[in-house]
Amino acid sequence: MPEADAPATEDLLTAWTALLHRCGAATDPGPAGLELLRRWSEPQRRYHTVDHLRAVLGHIDTLAEHADDPDAVRLAAWFHDAVYRPDRSENEERSAALAVRALGGSGLPAARVAEVARLVRLTVTHHPEPGDRDGEVLCDADLAVLGGAPAAYAAYAAAVREEYAFVPGPDFRAGRAAVLRQLLALPALYRTTTAHRRFDAPARANLAAELAELTGPTEQTGPAEHTDPTGPEAPGASG
Repeated sequence: MPEADAPATEDLLTAWTALLHRCGAATDPGPAGLELLRRWSEPQRRYHTVDHLRAVLGHIDTLAEHADDPDAVRLAAWFHDAVYRPDRSENEERSAALAVRALGGSGLPAARVAEVARLVRLTVTHHPEPGDRDGEVLCDADLAVLGGAPAAYAAYAAAVREEYAFVPGPDFRAGRAAVLRQLLALPALYRTTTAHRRFDAPARANLAAELAELTGPTEQTGPAEHTDPTGPEAPGASG
């Protein structure tokens, strides 16, 4: 994987530095940014890489008009998978704790730090409450990969499988299929009007195609209880 200061991540470090300055950082943002990029470049990652971070930040830019505090959403994107071990279930909580330490240490206001931590924890379920505009933007940006072109979706699904290579094939297929059914049963995959219009239909087509590949073309979907789409019992369902 590239080093944190390699050309492949210079754009991200520049964006991070500008973001922290806009948010009122009292210290040099560089060291914290380099540490985050080191984390996003860890060798166990195949999908949850700097490319995913860059994609989520790009989608947040597109959806920024729907957010109350777009920069808080951008900060949450930087931290939402900063701690990532596919065999662990506490990644989001540890990522939120990292955000509190790093942003608090940078001198950002406590209220904004708390909001960033809340948003990071929201990616456990990707289920923002009605009216949670910042949460809607973060979750839609994180799940935008589901609505990509079929080839891009296939590459995402293959990368997720690589991250869960330690899970036996039958167990992975069962867990993955369960999450695909749950996602297809949701009345709306995306909460912002922009993301819904752009991604919902292709996402449903991608999810249904993968489910058919996993379980057979006659698989039926119906109402399902909401489950954690990123938990170990449901490998790699989302961003």
